Parts: sequence; structure tokens; C-alpha cells
Amino acid sequence: MSEIIYHILQWVEAFFLLYLLLYASYLFLSVAVGAWRLYHLDRMRTVKNELKHGFYFPVSILVPAHNEEVTILDNVQSLLELDYQLYEVIVIDDGSGDNTSQVLINHFHMKEVNRPIRLSIPCQPIQTVYEAPDTRVRLTLLRKANGGKGDALNAGINASQYPYFLCIDADSVLQWDSLERIVQPVMEDDDVVAVGGLIRVAQCIRFDPDGSGGAHRKLSYHLPWNFLTSMQVMEYDRSFLASRILLDGFNGNLIISGAFGLFKKSVVIAAGGYAVDVLGEDMELVAKLHAYCRTNMERYSIRYEPNAVCWSQAPSTLPDLFKQRRRWHIGLLQCMARYRFMFLKSRFGMVGTVSYLYYLLYELFSPVIEVIGLVVTVLAALAGMLNAKFMLQFYLMFAIYSAILTMTAFFQRIYTQNIHISRQDVVRASVMCLIENVFFRFVFDFIRLSALLRYRKNKKNWGAIKRIRHNEAK
Repeated sequence: MSEIIYHILQWVEAFFLLYLLLYASYLFLSVAVGAWRLYHLDRMRTVKNELKHGFYFPVSILVPAHNEEVTILDNVQSLLELDYQLYEVIVIDDGSGDNTSQVLINHFHMKEVNRPIRLSIPCQPIQTVYEAPDTRVRLTLLRKANGGKGDALNAGINASQYPYFLCIDADSVLQWDSLERIVQPVMEDDDVVAVGGLIRVAQCIRFDPDGSGGAHRKLSYHLPWNFLTSMQVMEYDRSFLASRILLDGFNGNLIISGAFGLFKKSVVIAAGGYAVDVLGEDMELVAKLHAYCRTNMERYSIRYEPNAVCWSQAPSTLPDLFKQRRRWHIGLLQCMARYRFMFLKSRFGMVGTVSYLYYLLYELFSPVIEVIGLVVTVLAALAGMLNAKFMLQFYLMFAIYSAILTMTAFFQRIYTQNIHISRQDVVRASVMCLIENVFFRFVFDFIRLSALLRYRKNKKNWGAIKRIRHNEAK
């Protein structure tokens, strides 16, 4: 019996080691490709700036909001000051119980209007429509019955007047050039149906408090003092530099963050709009677009633009982080299950093989594999069935290796965006990269494992996260 257990432990350990080695290889490839492409894009920036002209794609910016009275004004003010000529802003108040709508109505002196809206996509009833009379950009507020974020975005699509729409979270702020950056792939290729932008942690940025430079223009960059927030800075930079850019190389991205994404309205409407019965409506829409376009044999491209930056608030407490990551992982599970017919099907190309397999093994089931691998390793070491010194050295080397790649992603992003940081932040970033890979990774594993184990209870529970004003972020 002990011999059977010994062989089982050996097989589990071998699989776990292979799993980590493959992930390390993928991480190296993705960070290397991402760093090279960012460097190349930075060199081409001057050329693109010289080719600017007076033609702009008209874009409707949709802001779904539910109980966002704390951040909604900063968000809308930043959107009204973008360096772009032809766009509108539509805020969708999805049945808020606070003063989200009243904050906007009072500040912009908005008036109720009788505006007919064609329901191209089903959504909860729109109760009232307000418009601001004195803004440079057309600003519209929709107040509707609560139906969730996907339903709010469907209502915004129905009310939008332009052929492309951009969705942004109410707690986020765009840089002054973000809209111009994110439409560039559309201007370069008519087949582009969706573009994702870069999400960065808003607590790193100090904004102009009096508005003289624009609420969206950053003054300085610093790592937050909050430990959890700093860990997420490292994680975001690695994630958006690595896998997003690598998968973009073969039209394989399955996720465009709901905090910042551009879409072609006609294709989204034809595909059925946002789903209202899942927590991950952003990933579900991207998977739906892949399935729709490939099933109907339409030429299409889903792109990622790393120079279009959105600053979004990250959770600063462990309970809020738990709610966010639980929601993300349940949304991932729902999407992977709904589009499982894509897996290994030839008509879906590399999306159904490489992309789906990556998200299956290294996103959805990674907490199960890593937690089981860790538990088995500890038990085997206690039972004297493995070389504990070798395993400890292996894990330490893997952590240092991952930390170096994370540092590469962090400092590459600093360089390409011409951000200046202090020497103190350089030291802190280096330390945080190591801690994030040694400790924080397993915190995420247990959070996501909990989401899977309690799926039935939480599959419809969104979870509220505390917000603060952007200038108060630490």
C-alpha cells in the first residue's frame, strides 16, 4: 500500500513540476514578446504622431453605474476632457440606491428630455433620460431599473448614436489620449470588431485637485503604501504586458477588460449584445464575438492596444479583494462552460486550442492544481518521500525567476510611458515583485479555489466594493 501511495505522489509531483515549467516557459515567452512589441510601438509613436489628421471615428462612451456617487463625477469630468473631437458620453444609472444620478444632474445642470430610444437589444425599462445643456461633448444620463452591468451596457448601446462604443467602469479614469490610442487599430484595419486597452492601478497616480490640468492628467506616479494594492500593481503590469500582447499576435484574446474596451456596435448587436445571466459579461461578450464571427465565416480581428491606458481603482482591503477575485473566477467558469464547444474545434483555430487551453489550465483550474500540488509536496516531505531540499530550491528559483519577469514588465511599462519614479519606489517595486510571487500567488489561489467550491451559492452574487475619490487614493 505504501508503495502505491509513493508512486501516486511521484506522479503528482512530476505533473506539478511540469505544470510549473511550462508556465515558466510561457511567462518568459510572453514577457519577452510583450517587451519587444512595446519597445517597437514606442519607436513608432513619433511616426504615428506625424501622421495625425483631422479624421476621427465617432465613438459613444458608455459608463454603467450602480451606487457610484463617490467616483462618478471624477469619471465623467475626465471623459469630457479627452483629446478627441467626435464622441459622446452616456452614463447608465442601473437602479442605484444612492445619489449617483443626482450628483451628475446637480453638477452639469442636466434636464430631463423626451428622447425615443430604439431597443435593438432587450434591456430593463429606461425610466428617464437627462441631457446636459452646456458641455462641449454630448452628455446623456439614463436612469433605468436594475438589471446588472450587462443589462446597463445593453441599454447604453440602444441609446448610443455612433457606430463604435467604448465601455468604461464608473470608478475608472482615462488618460487624455486613451480614446485616440484605442481607436488606432480600427483606423488601421476595417476588420477589427473589438479593442482592449491597458488597465493600471489608479492608486498609483495623483490627479490635479483643482482641475486646471484636467482631472485625468497625471501629475506623479508612486507605489501605494497599501500592501495589497502594491501587489496588484505588479500583477496587473505582468498580466497586461504578457499574455494579452502574446495572444494578440494570433487574434487569440478571450478577454477584454470590462473596465476599458472598444467595440463595433453593429457586430455586437448582431451577436446578441451583453449576457445578463453571468458575472463575467466582458469575457462572455468577447467569446461570443469569436463564436459569432467564425460561425458566420466573417473576417474579424479582436485587438489589444497597450498604449491606451485606463486607471482603475484596485481593492485595498482583503474582503474587497476576495469579492472581486471570486466574481472574476466565477465569471470565468461560467464563460468557459458556456463556450466549451469551441475547445479543440478546427473552425475556431488557435482560439479553440491555444487560448482556450491556456485559460482552462492556467486560469480556471490553476488554483486546484497549485493548491493540490502544494499540499501533496508538504505531505510527501513530511513522510520522507521526496528530496525536500531539492523541492525548496526549485520553488525558490521559480519564485525568483517569476519575480525577475514581473520586474521586467513593471519597468518596461514605466519606460514606455515616460513615467518617473523615485529610487525608493524602485527598491519597493523590486521587493514587492519577489513577495508577490512567493506569497501573494497562493493568496489568490485560495480565493479562486473558494470561488469554485462555493459556486452554487455565489454564482449570481456581484458583491459591493468600497470606493474612494481618486485624489484620496493611497
